[in-house]
Amino acid sequence: MKKATVISALNELPKEFQLDELLERLILIEKIDAGLEDAKAGRTISHERVKTMVAKWSK
Repeated sequence: MKKATVISALNELPKEFQLDELLERLILIEKIDAGLEDAKAGRTISHERVKTMVAKWSK
């Protein structure tokens, strides 16, 4: 994660906040970035495959 990303997330918070709020926001940003990188690299699952997986889990 880049320092600029952390600073941006910090600047979006109010003057008073809980540390957990910042950490949760940073973790979310990190997960979104990882997902976008996976998509760019072709590491995805088709919609049909996901539907099949969810159907199996629902039983």
